Amino acid sequence: MILNIFLYILFGFISGIFGGLGMGGGTLLIPLLTIFLGFEQKLSQGINLVAFLVMALFSLIIHFKNGYLETKGLIFIILSGIVFSFLGAIIAGVMPSKYLRIAFGVFLCVLSLYQGFKAIKK
Repeated sequence: MILNIFLYILFGFISGIFGGLGMGGGTLLIPLLTIFLGFEQKLSQGINLVAFLVMALFSLIIHFKNGYLETKGLIFIILSGIVFSFLGAIIAGVMPSKYLRIAFGVFLCVLSLYQGFKAIKK
């Protein structure tokens, strides 16, 4: 019980820091919740979405105050994000958790390879 509360706080701290840096806290939060706390993939994704709303709001305010927001093309990003979030939620709702875990794992591996090659290229 106390260990779980400590892990919730620790995982929230880690994902909040990475989310605030713009790297996507869910990239860490979802694996942390599924691997270390045994949550189902769909539950971890739902928790991530709720946590993301709060983290994104605070990050948005700070980035806005620092002048780091570019509004050019923003409406197209928002509209396509809404449409494809809706479609993704429908797909995630009908897809078994096993396949969501595999898809998310493949995504993380591809992202890691991309970032690795990008860093080596520099």
